[in-house]
Amino acid sequence: MSSANQKYSEAIKRLEEILENIDRSNVDIDELAELAKEATDLIKTCRFVLKNTEKSVQEALSCLNDDTVTPCNS
Repeated sequence: MSSANQKYSEAIKRLEEILENIDRSNVDIDELAELAKEATDLIKTCRFVLKNTEKSVQEALSCLNDDTVTPCNS
């Protein structure tokens, strides 16, 4: 698993934990703001990874439109 995928997976897992704790009312009001900031940072991380992945996929797919026999850039 690549570092970006691992980072994304870990961020998603932590987001799920935060949401579960909030849904179950396991978070006191003093901790809520801190968790909201952490969740925001995790979402930014996920967006960054997703945008980079989308860019890489688009570059790979654009190679299909190239009629040359040369390999696509990795």
